[in-house]
Amino acid sequence: MFKRIRAVLAGFFLIALLGFVTDTILQQAGILPIPSQHKFETRHALLALSYHLLFTVLGSFVTARLAPDRPIAHSIALGILGVVISILGLIAITTRNLAPAWYGWALIVLSVPVTWIGGRLAVLSQEHSGG
Repeated sequence: MFKRIRAVLAGFFLIALLGFVTDTILQQAGILPIPSQHKFETRHALLALSYHLLFTVLGSFVTARLAPDRPIAHSIALGILGVVISILGLIAITTRNLAPAWYGWALIVLSVPVTWIGGRLAVLSQEHSGG
């Protein structure tokens, strides 16, 4: 059980860390606004969505590789955790008017499919490497 939880949490923390660091760097560089100061416009939301989805693929890849068995199921578990976190994000986005609401909805809708992709890529890479 510990290995299963560890696999999901490793992917989750990787996604969170990469997202936080990238958000911070892009905010400091003036590419993204600081949410408490200015609302994300569509172009900001598209940029953030693109790299957050990429990080989600990477995190679910890591989850699948660390999973003791059923790697795609572990990746999907990560996706379900992502849905819960994204629902909280959508609530913050809409109540505090931080970004277009579609951004939060996109994170919710895409969370599980994107983690499935990461899990599938991990399985394919393992099959390709003979492991």
